[in-house]
Amino acid sequence: MPYEWTSPPDQNPQARLTLWPHRSLPRRGFAAFVLATFTLITVPLYPLLGTVVLWGLLPFLMLALAGVWWGLEHSYRSANITEVLEIGPETVHLVRTNPRGDVQEWECNRYWARATIHPTGGPVAHYITLKGRGREVEIGAFLSEGERKVLYGELADALRPPRPMTG
Repeated sequence: MPYEWTSPPDQNPQARLTLWPHRSLPRRGFAAFVLATFTLITVPLYPLLGTVVLWGLLPFLMLALAGVWWGLEHSYRSANITEVLEIGPETVHLVRTNPRGDVQEWECNRYWARATIHPTGGPVAHYITLKGRGREVEIGAFLSEGERKVLYGELADALRPPRPMTG
């Protein structure tokens, strides 16, 4: 799952959730894909070695390769999003860092914070929002539908008020 729950070792009712987009193609795979594309795109040029036609086709094939590289690189940059949700004993704090580096924050009293899942009607199926303090904010919209369903259950559990210690 492209998210991780971490909790401090002490027994405080506190949790931290970090979310990031899934990347099916790591950087090493990116380089291998571009190299394989370059190799395969030059195969039709071998019979044309030493002819003028080679120089006519070469710019277009290199332009296609540059387009593949640019598209993959753009995908990496646009998926550079992180969301960090901190659930403390009194407050819930969400920080979203967007691809361009701008930061969005939301904070609410834990008692009033509610997670809601919208099976339809959102930008994606099973859209998750957090509501409190007069605002409703999205969380995990970049996750897959199955991941959002699982995350909603975990969020609902984490936002329940802590039980008082009996002793």
